[in-house]
Amino acid sequence: MTQQFRFHIQLARQLFLFGVLSMQVTVVTAEPIVPGTGQHVPQVGDDFEDPEWKFNPAGPKSSEEMDGHQRMPLGRTVNNRWYEGIKRGYPDIVRRVATPEGGPEGSQGALLIQSLNSGIPGTLTHRMQQEDLVADCNYRLRGAIPVSQSPSVVARVYLPPFEKWENRTGVSFGFRASVDSMIWKDGGRTREDYWPGMMIEFASSTDKRFKEDAAYFRIRANNRGIDLKGPKIEKTGWWTLGMSFTPDGQVHYYARPGLENLTVEDHLMSQVPYGYKCERFKTFFFNVCNMDDGKTWSTPWVVDNCELYYIPLQSHARRDGATKR
Repeated sequence: MTQQFRFHIQLARQLFLFGVLSMQVTVVTAEPIVPGTGQHVPQVGDDFEDPEWKFNPAGPKSSEEMDGHQRMPLGRTVNNRWYEGIKRGYPDIVRRVATPEGGPEGSQGALLIQSLNSGIPGTLTHRMQQEDLVADCNYRLRGAIPVSQSPSVVARVYLPPFEKWENRTGVSFGFRASVDSMIWKDGGRTREDYWPGMMIEFASSTDKRFKEDAAYFRIRANNRGIDLKGPKIEKTGWWTLGMSFTPDGQVHYYARPGLENLTVEDHLMSQVPYGYKCERFKTFFFNVCNMDDGKTWSTPWVVDNCELYYIPLQSHARRDGATKR
């Protein structure tokens, strides 16, 4: 090996190290944004107040995740704000109902989502399966929202008394988002979709591991893609859930009992799920889970006042300027 060749190798190593260190130095961690901060986006979400609100199913459910079949057309609401999840199909019951007691002020209607046959149409898997009701954000907004605008979502969720839950230990419900990131894959850069979220998991007293019925939050996911156990849910009834997505690529998870707006004290945790730095928010959706045995209904979940927010870039600039002063 010539001295000139050694010099080039050493120079390359120094440049590589400098590049790595530079990338590390320029990483900026953003403060968590409380969901509901900024400007409300009325084009998406729902308050379910329209007495004519209706979901139109469209034949056999889609089950792409299980058997590769996309069964078009997808089920969709009359107001075009919600549609069937193409990967796992729609819940058997998607129906406007009277708002449960103690709901949002002035609310006359909320949404019941519940399922029985949650696997492949015409087949029983006898395993836990899940179905999705997806908010139409991408089409109605004509594209995704970059995390530079700190998008966030908020939903009010009614947790029924434990005696009305499906008697099964495991995940029962999910409030999730569809986001993406540019990653290195198969030798090149590609845009990768992933689905962080907040799950609600039931611990049944009929399970010998537990002395009494209980529920917990489960956060999806840490940087290795592993779900994290969150706080215990001490009371049922109405809860306010939220997620926000900040310019540093983190996802922030919030929850509080009751219907008051979320605050900094309601922050559960912040993560970079799967190690992917979130770049764009595409939509949010609800999971309904049950044992796919043809006879066991899922827990009857009710949601209301589902909302999307973002912070315009000029607002970010004003806030940063105010901080510097």
